[in-house]
Amino acid sequence: MVAIVTGSAGLIGAEAVRFFSNKGLQVIGIDNDLRAYFFGAEASTSWNKKRLQDEISSYQHKDIDIRNFDKLEALFKQYGEAIDLVLHTAAQPSHDWAAKEPLTDFTINANGTLNLLELTRTHCPEAVFIFTSTNKVYGDTPNQLPLVEYEKRWDISQEHPFYNRGIDETMSIDATLHSLFGASKVAADVLVQEYGRYFNVKTACFRGGCLTGRDHSGAELHGFLAYLAKCALTGKNYTIFGYKGKQVRDNIHSNDLVSAFWHFFERPRFAEVYNIGGGHYANCSILEAIDLAQEVTGRKLNYSYSPINRLGDHMWWVSDISKFESHYPTWKIQHNITDVMRIVIDGQAERLG
Repeated sequence: MVAIVTGSAGLIGAEAVRFFSNKGLQVIGIDNDLRAYFFGAEASTSWNKKRLQDEISSYQHKDIDIRNFDKLEALFKQYGEAIDLVLHTAAQPSHDWAAKEPLTDFTINANGTLNLLELTRTHCPEAVFIFTSTNKVYGDTPNQLPLVEYEKRWDISQEHPFYNRGIDETMSIDATLHSLFGASKVAADVLVQEYGRYFNVKTACFRGGCLTGRDHSGAELHGFLAYLAKCALTGKNYTIFGYKGKQVRDNIHSNDLVSAFWHFFERPRFAEVYNIGGGHYANCSILEAIDLAQEVTGRKLNYSYSPINRLGDHMWWVSDISKFESHYPTWKIQHNITDVMRIVIDGQAERLG
């Protein structure tokens, strides 16, 4: 069995390479380290690529840009129907950065996804196609929810249906400010669904909250907990953007997410969409994350506040993961927010030396 993993040196891609290799699949990774182009040298994933190559003797790495259809096609032709899984994690991941180069953002996120879908359809139509989408497909619609302000966080009104479980997949993606990043991911998300419905490809979109873990190369524009951990360890100033620092994120550990991918791969469905994240198991506001980072590191974190929030940013996001849990009842989240913070800080400390 062959698995193609795009974005294979990134946080989720690398976790998937290890996970699926351990399950006995031959993993072919695609990653050309565009993170360094997006966010600078500190965000480069070259160290993770090398580590994967050192750790996993069967792992093959391809330095291919997913916008390059011809190079991708050569790879798909080489393995053909031996490909059982296409796990697409590669992306331009920042809505701030997308506004700088909208064409780059869209051609990576939307066109790159279309390339992979079409090659899956034509060369390995029985393969499972898993896409790491984002909660940004809902735009800023979550900010219209009835929120209550507490000392260190916003939370949803107890009378609202989303209070018990979080935001589910029924939330509209229309009539909202997506950000350009969100728009490009909407295009990709809908394409993945369409290939599932129209061409009967076994597809799933996992609309993630904050994805995090030990191997996250945190940068200011991407990687909430990883960048905060880096600031806590180095003394670098962390800037809070708007909402009084009370905006809430749910955070799912990369291993919990990849485990969900495995469950879907074992029993795939067609054109599925899942909200996926830490849910009520693992979420925090920025102010709460700062407190937790200071507790774990034993160091005071230097931070400042800018009253201008990031365009399209969510004031409160907690994923309702009950749909996925109902389809795959043996899958369980293993990491709470304290576990996640400790793991992220340990990973940053190891790389900082």
